[in-house]
Amino acid sequence: MSARGISKKFGVVEVLTDVDLDLKKGEIHALVGENGAGKSTFAKILAGVYRPTRGMLEMSGAQVDVSSPIIANNLGIALIHQEPISFPDLSVAENIVMGRKGGGLMTRVPWSGMLGEARSYMELLGMSIDVTRPMRGLSIADQQMVEIARALASDSQLIIMDEPTAPLTPREVETLFIIVNRLRDEGRTIIFISHRLEEVRILCSRVTIFRDGNKISTHHINDVSNSDIIRLMIGRQLQKYMRKKGTTIGDVALEVERLTLPGAFKDISFKVRKGEIVGLGGLVGAGRSDVACALFGVAPAQTGTISINGKKVNISQPSDVIKLGLAFVPEDRAVAGIFGTLPVMYNITAAIPSKIAPRGIIRRMIETALSKKSVADLSIRLASLNQPIVELSGGNQQKVILARWLQTDPQVLILDEPTRGIDIGVKEEFYDMIGMLAADGRAILLISSELPELLSLCDRILVMSEGQLTAEISRADATQEKIMQAAVPRSRVAA
Repeated sequence: MSARGISKKFGVVEVLTDVDLDLKKGEIHALVGENGAGKSTFAKILAGVYRPTRGMLEMSGAQVDVSSPIIANNLGIALIHQEPISFPDLSVAENIVMGRKGGGLMTRVPWSGMLGEARSYMELLGMSIDVTRPMRGLSIADQQMVEIARALASDSQLIIMDEPTAPLTPREVETLFIIVNRLRDEGRTIIFISHRLEEVRILCSRVTIFRDGNKISTHHINDVSNSDIIRLMIGRQLQKYMRKKGTTIGDVALEVERLTLPGAFKDISFKVRKGEIVGLGGLVGAGRSDVACALFGVAPAQTGTISINGKKVNISQPSDVIKLGLAFVPEDRAVAGIFGTLPVMYNITAAIPSKIAPRGIIRRMIETALSKKSVADLSIRLASLNQPIVELSGGNQQKVILARWLQTDPQVLILDEPTRGIDIGVKEEFYDMIGMLAADGRAILLISSELPELLSLCDRILVMSEGQLTAEISRADATQEKIMQAAVPRSRVAA
């Protein structure tokens, strides 16, 4: 496939400008750039999600009009979205084969064949998911693997992977790489969008850099260093951003004692002090997000106690803890973080109705002023406050979610994978913000699968495995090896 002069406008803002790109058959081609650089927009144009404002696409030397995802699918183009998109109340198997099974109103569904096909793709990906269960309730990692299975099942010749490894475990990433290389050897073309340069270097033969909606350059991967790529991505040399600033550690702000939710976690006890960043590490599925959801009242624990600023509290729903000064930035921003069709301004002010409507009537001047301040303070890139938040890049969506909770002036902040799917430049900003929040005396519980992130930012690191805390490691003693040793289930260690 070739792109010629591809441009895209949202309203009056041009987010992609005159992009030319030639893709070779049987290559794995990386697209890199900061959040908002235009990578995902370009990918969605190739896959028929967006129509370009101008420009054209060619396949086998002939111009094609990819005006919808259905047409893209018919042309052999599949897109694995950065945020998994599924039919939540349909089964895993139905999601895998969706759009490929023909027939009319009176056609019988070939259930046995469909289930067998779905199981074969799950086995290929090394997954033991029950394909008859509904998608709703699956972890982000499992949803992503189903998306990948759907793309494999489509027999597409161009597969676009937008941050496919962000929620996956190292073992799942290794399996995915084996399959991607197999697809390349079959002559298929892969576009691999990632912020993880080590993955790009391992997997891809060429890399194209985007910045501010423009294609900057394309290189053979062996002809550029990571420092070169970063400089081209962000237009400057990157500082050594992964650091923990010195803060004064104060009194206990959050204390958890023997918190238990059967089937999710058991006997969880820890403390987080004012000005302290406490990391919560472990493998995907270890129960970290379940603990966060219990603390925020989304899925309360059955037994155990929670104390905020020395006072035991009963938490049955999120509104209880918001009033107590606790905020939660969830892992799944697309489902649990943003109000997708609403403007950015409404997303920023969603948690502070009493501030923007002091007598029950929304005061637009107050709402606009608060939103503008958040946009400036967090350097959120957007066309206007009235722009639907779904049109923002993933990193800017994440900033909006953080801005919402900072509006509540929280004393305890739970951040669940806050930098998942965020580019290197925006990570720098997030690390600075996290450091400043701690320096301001806020207690922070940081859940992350990025071990360097935990090691660099946290005063202490708690590790979970199979729903239980298995280690507490001080900053001075923490290493990647110690964290992983505590994170691996005991059954695997014994094996």
